[in-house]
Amino acid sequence: MRYTRHLRLPGFGEVAQQRVENARVLVVGAGGLGSPVLLYLTAAGVGTIGIVDNDVVDESNLQRQVIHSSVKEGMRKTTSAAQVMNDLNPHTGTELHSVKLTTDNAQQIVGSYDLVIDCSDNFQTRYLVNDVCEELGLPHVWGAVISYYGQVSVFMHDGSVDSVTLDDVYPRSEKYDALPTPQEKGTFGPICGVIGSYMASEALKIIGGMGTKTYGKIALIDVLNGEMRTVPVATTRA
Repeated sequence: MRYTRHLRLPGFGEVAQQRVENARVLVVGAGGLGSPVLLYLTAAGVGTIGIVDNDVVDESNLQRQVIHSSVKEGMRKTTSAAQVMNDLNPHTGTELHSVKLTTDNAQQIVGSYDLVIDCSDNFQTRYLVNDVCEELGLPHVWGAVISYYGQVSVFMHDGSVDSVTLDDVYPRSEKYDALPTPQEKGTFGPICGVIGSYMASEALKIIGGMGTKTYGKIALIDVLNGEMRTVPVATTRA
């Protein structure tokens, strides 16, 4: 009964739902983007969801990080999120990694999952996730938000010569370290829900083996002006 609406969907059905229930998905970041991603993957019945985050819940998070609440202030975000996820769907297992993802632990953590969803908020972590997924040949869904704007793309890391990676969207440069941060420019709360839901949709399509993924392109969403477009991305590698 829990998954009836999925089972009735053309192209989804029992086969895709079983794939979802067998999947192991790692979510990097339990903040603004991680909140809707974790909630929708849990509701969908993903078998095991890993969460990587070394932060604690702060009052300033609550305007957009909707998986947390005021009574959880000071609690680890991984623990806070897992409690809500268990209440939402006790059939989904959680694995908590209450650490910062680093070059020392990334392969060990990421290597036990089928798919990675990058909900981090800094380029250092984003590039690290990209590199580890590329090394392990794992698909990964990437998203970012700032102000009223968001972006989403999918990197399959399938080893093909034209496989697109984060480096094709944002070639590595020190200039990104100087860009204004969400803390400085602000973040419109609902944009996290829009982009996070988009990321969860991409993840479920990858797991379930259906639909057209946002692969080889980047989706650009501007909620202030009500605009959305996709732009093709070409690999920069020879």
